Amino acid sequence: MSDDNTKNLPSHQDIEKDISDYLAKKYGDRVKIIGFHAQPDLEIDSTITPDQPRDKKIPYLDFNVKPEELCAYLDEYVVCQDSAKAILSTKICTHFNRIRNGIDNPLQAKRTVGQIKNNVLLIGPTGVGKTFLIKLIAKRLGVPFIKGDATKFSETGYVGGDVEDLVRDLVREAGDDIETAQYGIIYIDEIDKIAAARNLIGADVSRSGVQRALLKPMEETEVDLKVPHDPISQIEAIEHYRATGKRQRRMINTKDILFIMSGAFTELDEIIKKRVQKQAIGFEGEITSKKESGRYLKHVKAEDLIAYGFESEFIGRLPVIACLDELTVNDLYEILLNPNSSVVVGKKLDFLAYDIRIQFSDEALMETAGQAAREQTGARGLVSIMEKILLPFEKKLPSTDIKYLAVTRELVKNPQQELQRMLADKDYLSRQEDQYHRLYQEEHDRIKELIAEKRGQFLETQGVLLTSDRLSIMAKQCQDEILDIHDVCEIFIDYVRHIKKCEKNISIKCGIHVTFSEEAIDRILARQPLNQEIIKSLCETLGTAFEYGLGLLEQKKGVDHLVIPAAGIDRPEQYISDLVRDFFRT
Repeated sequence: MSDDNTKNLPSHQDIEKDISDYLAKKYGDRVKIIGFHAQPDLEIDSTITPDQPRDKKIPYLDFNVKPEELCAYLDEYVVCQDSAKAILSTKICTHFNRIRNGIDNPLQAKRTVGQIKNNVLLIGPTGVGKTFLIKLIAKRLGVPFIKGDATKFSETGYVGGDVEDLVRDLVREAGDDIETAQYGIIYIDEIDKIAAARNLIGADVSRSGVQRALLKPMEETEVDLKVPHDPISQIEAIEHYRATGKRQRRMINTKDILFIMSGAFTELDEIIKKRVQKQAIGFEGEITSKKESGRYLKHVKAEDLIAYGFESEFIGRLPVIACLDELTVNDLYEILLNPNSSVVVGKKLDFLAYDIRIQFSDEALMETAGQAAREQTGARGLVSIMEKILLPFEKKLPSTDIKYLAVTRELVKNPQQELQRMLADKDYLSRQEDQYHRLYQEEHDRIKELIAEKRGQFLETQGVLLTSDRLSIMAKQCQDEILDIHDVCEIFIDYVRHIKKCEKNISIKCGIHVTFSEEAIDRILARQPLNQEIIKSLCETLGTAFEYGLGLLEQKKGVDHLVIPAAGIDRPEQYISDLVRDFFRT
């Protein structure tokens, strides 16, 4: 009987498979049971080591950006903070351009003298755009970006997150691509919270320990991507060993990883004030006449940060300091007025999910800014106030036939009352729709001006002339599809390049040099819907319509170049017929 039971027992392979299937169903595919079968002889896999020479190709990373170009990009999204934008644009561009230069010139990269990393410290109250600025820069440069909170980390070996986990998170953010991750940005917020307590006698072990743990990664060190406390990485290592018979060593060097720290640094202004009061009378008079704490922060020095509770070695690894100003009511209004405002764009997208279009009057934005300023949470107050105002409409309007909402000053002040009027009074609803279209046109004109001012010169260098019609088409796409100006400009650069390529194809097909006039290009760009496939299809249709007539002109009249006007796009057959007839009459 025992023999029968033994026969019914599953094999260890079947047991392993059943348990693996159960764990995968409960925890996902990354959790597996590792069978301990016979393993091949140990051999170190040297394909991934810190000593491996760098590949000269940097995938998709844009290291050719100039400081003024990056600053202009930030200006499109961030109002005020001119000093911080200038400092960040300059030093971050320099950091990444030095990396590019080192890759192009390996001998120069081996120099040990002058290899100082431009790690940055941002000082400013909550809600002034510190995180937003760094995210924008990382997006523009195409580098991986990770954000951490300094309060969640502890010195290596203590309970809490290891600061080296940030580096590992950066690798994961880069799609597990070490080559890309080594050029990333690590942003650590709330860094002021790890300053040692100033009223504490003796060393503050926990906070000072985190500072010390950050020293090597901020400068240069090798970080092992496999750690004992991470079971997933251990399982992956065993799987790799089973598959290849080689022990994989995955390390990342932090030499080129840029560290950016930020914090509110409350009471730092008092430390600076005490210092400047001990200095020359002239300098003291200049500063102490200012009541705002931000005036003092602009004069921060390393000694002030050391007095605040940071170790000198830590501050020494943050050579670049930028201070951000507290936002005023007018600043908050300018944030909302910006076509790229994340607050306004976010609400437009919320309502568009229900096929409802929304526009804001200038007076409504000013009233919203005033209410947000009283919250004293910077730009974050704009989000909470906007949600409070529009939540009743977001709840009710999707259940009605209303498709247009004009947010006025009266609506901001009395949202519930205005909602009831909208639902009960058809004349009021009609006025709302008219007001929406008026506000749409005002925003349209504002976007046209912004494109011409901020992107006009760049577009012309890319072969895109800003005709009046083209500006209107671009502004309309920004509004209707709720896209930011930078992205729309890039889209239209691609469109115009594609049209130029189609000119060449038509020229080859017809045996005559054909170009489109700017008005003709505008006609093509005005087609809806528009994409590269539609442009290609249209140009093929034009080539077929033009082929016979242009061939006659080239053979009989010796015409070798023709500029197609707007009429040639609107009515191609009629245009070429009239053109051939007129040529043969002369």
